[in-house]
Amino acid sequence: MAGGVHRVAVVVREGVLPMELGIVHQLFGQARSAGGAPLYEVVSCAVEPGAVRADADFAVAVPHGLEALEAADTVVVPASHVLDETRPGDGPVPGALAAAAGRGARVASVCTGAFVLAAAGLLEGRRATTHWLSCARLVEMFPGVRVDAAVLFVDEGAVLTSAGEAAGVDLCLHMIRRDHGAAVAGDVARRTVVPPHREGGQAQFVALPVPESRESSTGAARAWALERLDRPVTLARLAARSSMSVRTFTRRFRQETGVSPQVWLAAQRVQAARRLLEETDLPVDRVAERAGFGTAASLRAHLHAAIGVSPSSYRATFRGPEGPGGPEGPQDPGGA
Repeated sequence: MAGGVHRVAVVVREGVLPMELGIVHQLFGQARSAGGAPLYEVVSCAVEPGAVRADADFAVAVPHGLEALEAADTVVVPASHVLDETRPGDGPVPGALAAAAGRGARVASVCTGAFVLAAAGLLEGRRATTHWLSCARLVEMFPGVRVDAAVLFVDEGAVLTSAGEAAGVDLCLHMIRRDHGAAVAGDVARRTVVPPHREGGQAQFVALPVPESRESSTGAARAWALERLDRPVTLARLAARSSMSVRTFTRRFRQETGVSPQVWLAAQRVQAARRLLEETDLPVDRVAERAGFGTAASLRAHLHAAIGVSPSSYRATFRGPEGPGGPEGPQDPGGA
């Protein structure tokens, strides 16, 4: 990390998806310190510098070769619709990725960029994800990868993977939050006009039956529940808010969100707890009460099941170096 600035190298392959390439530059490029200094330097590289055809009617001018990975702190591989170098082997991109990881660089993929990480051997024995349409193919081609088709991204420490294109936003914000705390990531989200946290996983994007009518939607019940997460919210009361039987409400809820009401409610409470841990000094037992878990033990169990860490570890990692909200104090949690 030269001069304290984290260097991000984006690998551009023929057929690169322009949105995914732009996401990495936009989000990391927006991250600033409290004094306004850039926190990341983002560069693009390819096997051969020059014009690289995108998955569109234009080419991308890539100024660097793969030697840029030698100085990278983080390497990101966006998807390409040209499926080269995605099988085990020593192609130039997988080989360069393996070398970068061996030197200690963090390596991440967006969408089907996960296939290149797998070809480099970086996902063997690890949990990973990719676009839900490609999860079965990733399992077939790389049976040693523990593919999770239900999540937006997977953080395995030095190796991270994300789902379809927009999940690259979630992944980049997560890495920024991990590097510099919630305040910096929240500021990037506000500048980019995206949510700092996105609820749920890929299940909500898989093709589902369309609800019969707007009047039968469970949206009003969900909004009602979000206003009272610290109080008991029963399935019967949720169904009553939508003027449905419990059975009909449960079926419709799953159609519209991809999960059951109970799973959705637990996820909302986990998100509420995460915000409180990031942005307040409340003790863990008070966070548990306000998020609707009741006890610190229940919060610990749910948080560990959701993201694999304890409340205290999460707070230490994501609250930022100078307390709630980082160097400028608490931030508006809804400012996306």
